[in-house]
Amino acid sequence: MIDTTAVLGYAWPMAVAPGETIRFHLSSATLAQAQLRVVRVRCGDSDPAGPGIRTQAPGSVIDGPVALRHQPIHPGSCAIVPDSAALAGLREFSFGCHLFPTLVGGRRQTVAARWDEARNAGWKIELGEDGQLMLTVADGTRRWTVRGGLPLLEREWVTVAAAVNPAEGWIAIHQASMARHGGRDRSASAMAEGPRGVQWPDGVALVLAAQGTGRDRPATINHFNGKIDRPRLYAAALDAPRIAGLVEALSPVANDAALIAAWDFSRGIGTDVITDLSGHNHHGRLLHLPMRAATGANWDGRSVSWTEVPWQYGAIHFHDDDLADCGWSPDRELTVPSDWQSGFYALELTATTAAGVAVESYVPFFLRAPRDRATAPLAVVASTATFLAYANSCLRLDQSHFEAMNEGLVLLSGDDVYLCEHRELGLSTYDTHADGSGVCYSSGRRPILNMRPRGNSFNYVNDTHLLDWLDQQAIAYDIVTDEDIDREGARALQPYRTVITASHPEYFSAPMLDAFETYQNGGGRHMYLGGNGFYWRIAFHPTEPGRVEVRRGITGTRTWEGEAGENSLSFTGEPSGLWRSNGRPPQRLVGVGFDAQVFDHSAAYRRLPASFDPRVAFAFEGIGADEPIGDFGLRLGGAAGLEIDRADPSLGSAPNLLMLATADRIGRGGLPTTEEFRTTHRGLTGDQNARVRADIVFFETARGGAVFSTGSIAWVCALSHNGYDNTVSRLTGNVLRRFLDPRPFD
Repeated sequence: MIDTTAVLGYAWPMAVAPGETIRFHLSSATLAQAQLRVVRVRCGDSDPAGPGIRTQAPGSVIDGPVALRHQPIHPGSCAIVPDSAALAGLREFSFGCHLFPTLVGGRRQTVAARWDEARNAGWKIELGEDGQLMLTVADGTRRWTVRGGLPLLEREWVTVAAAVNPAEGWIAIHQASMARHGGRDRSASAMAEGPRGVQWPDGVALVLAAQGTGRDRPATINHFNGKIDRPRLYAAALDAPRIAGLVEALSPVANDAALIAAWDFSRGIGTDVITDLSGHNHHGRLLHLPMRAATGANWDGRSVSWTEVPWQYGAIHFHDDDLADCGWSPDRELTVPSDWQSGFYALELTATTAAGVAVESYVPFFLRAPRDRATAPLAVVASTATFLAYANSCLRLDQSHFEAMNEGLVLLSGDDVYLCEHRELGLSTYDTHADGSGVCYSSGRRPILNMRPRGNSFNYVNDTHLLDWLDQQAIAYDIVTDEDIDREGARALQPYRTVITASHPEYFSAPMLDAFETYQNGGGRHMYLGGNGFYWRIAFHPTEPGRVEVRRGITGTRTWEGEAGENSLSFTGEPSGLWRSNGRPPQRLVGVGFDAQVFDHSAAYRRLPASFDPRVAFAFEGIGADEPIGDFGLRLGGAAGLEIDRADPSLGSAPNLLMLATADRIGRGGLPTTEEFRTTHRGLTGDQNARVRADIVFFETARGGAVFSTGSIAWVCALSHNGYDNTVSRLTGNVLRRFLDPRPFD
């Protein structure tokens, strides 16, 4: 048994070039020390049927013992407005906003607060454990509380307001449902005794969607789950009827001398800044990436794009389990030597627990080529967008139908169990928040258990089988991350004669897709050795590296759907969803596109007549006419499996495309993707549906370029079979050697 979670960490930045500096942020709740060394990862799969864990240690100045400490994680999003003289000097005041709670009852949640926990002083507006609105005021010795009297309804807009009047000694709370039918009209007001004269604490931030603890950058607790729209703060205490009228008219910013803050969340949607329109500059910052581009209380459905009607997207959806940055202090720093070879790298951490269990943990990073030149004619794309989309996925634990989908019992690893118990590590974009809403952001500033050697055998671990094969064949390569491609465009690909996208490049941004089209049209050669690629339209954050966003929409193989009107990316304003739904299906780029999942077994390919065309004679040297391709493999016994792609002229497969081989004996475990059928009926599964298949294709592109695609996630995990002497290895090698040959294709 090997413990992979006793020490965890993350590297920042995730990808560097030689000569650049990388920092490693580590934490352990049980170990005081570990031994570390930097390794280049050749194979990260511990499966004993394959090559096994293979790493190479180039030797670094930070190799050796490292002291460890526990660094906690504090998830939960909120907005923080720094203290000001106007906030600290308030005596009487009123606060109002529109609220869309998504998790009512069972826990205390703060809507807005200026509170010092240590001094027991300040004010806060909360949802109580019973779902009722509460206003609490404290002066350091005594607390006053007023409750709304009616629990709020989940996923219903309500106008809420609170007022404090120390001069007259009362506090008030008010709620008014914005829907007036079907029992939804649950308006209520309440007034209670309050303090007569109060001195608010100074140096305390105003926090929206959480309660601060009174520090300069407060740790936050009691996070709110739901949307907040257009909060306002007035330096006047208004009685319940006036509060009601005021808050119902929150949309315009009144020319009122008492107005000291009017936050408009429709401003700066692509940023972490919240903007105050009152003129008093009470601007704030968002912590832990709450969801922006959220429909507000005034959204009327006339448009589903926030860029068209931004004033209808004045809400932010906060969650108590959002996480953008662990905020850990670094423990080691490394300037990467200029002579290190590009590749997947990791900080390897080893130790022995008090119980005598061996610890072996990894902190991954990616080493690209020098920024001014390529070091090889071949580039392998590290699909960091996909790695981040799946980061710390709890699907195996949370999806009720996971075992049915996999046609078998789920075997939980130590990492799975750890993730179940430690949701503070942050969620994947396949998971849902505690309130049931989908996770649309992911960040690399946290430990990612399934993006490292010995991790879950999907994505990162699968891709290392390609790296292992390239090293075995003595074929030099550079690593290019897809975030490099997003930032640099076709310039990141241009130096390379051939580019390989590996097992599962599922998540692609528009700049990435543009770059590949430019590269291919300029004579580049592209080998797509995976399945379910180029599927979801995503965006990287324009200014914060290592952050990705996806909106699932209402089509595609998905684990959640967003609220109506919320399918546009907040980072860029573009529509999200499938590239197929955005008019750029994968078949137009690589000839094949995702058509089915098959998790009960993997199949072999059979050669088709086009494989004997002289145009592709080079590809099948050493492969018999009737020889199956890939009737073996580490993923369910074959090279065609897990998620598979097929050619389809109606979706843009090139007219000159050659169908070289197909795996069309998929069986009833082959389940088509939802966009592949319009109505449910018998005969959809792979035992009766000829459209459920994996295709190997080839076609030439402009200026002597070409594309070769295999259409299966399982393909690269068959390369090492029989000591690398097999049809999958032979076909891949034949094609790669020809693609690296500078002779142009016709």
